[in-house]
Amino acid sequence: MINEAIKKNGITYGITLGVILALITATMYTIDLKLFVSGWIGASTFVIYLVIGIFLLVKTKKDLNGFLSFKDAFTTYFIAVLAALLISTLFSILLFNVIDPEAKDTISEYLIKYMAETLQKFGTPASAVNEALAKMRESNPFSTLEQLKGLVFSLALYSILGLILAAFFKSKTTQE
Repeated sequence: MINEAIKKNGITYGITLGVILALITATMYTIDLKLFVSGWIGASTFVIYLVIGIFLLVKTKKDLNGFLSFKDAFTTYFIAVLAALLISTLFSILLFNVIDPEAKDTISEYLIKYMAETLQKFGTPASAVNEALAKMRESNPFSTLEQLKGLVFSLALYSILGLILAAFFKSKTTQE
């Protein structure tokens, strides 16, 4: 049975994070589609996950009278990240498959151009660059299926961050 504070905080912070991520996507969409291939946006998003995760675990530990087991810390973070990714992914699916399907084609072209430039900077042979770009042109990273795959991948990646945060925030007296 999950403690109510863990469930409540995980869901509350997850919804907050999901809305923030959806707003970031909407802002990038509104300002300039080239922002979708920006490295600093990805880094900023990671920092947002980290900061909200820290606030979440500090609050949860306080709500549990200063005692937070590793399992409870990770569970709280996992619930929050799952809720956030569901909201963010649902928004992206709606944006790129219902509201403005043409935007995904534009962003895909930016991604292909960015990948070509990056591979060339690293001295990748032309044949390998052409092969990689051909594969990118065949894929549709904004399809519902691909976005759901991305959700699973992101959940796994951010779970690693959750494990690290849980280890850091667990109470020292825990015998786990």
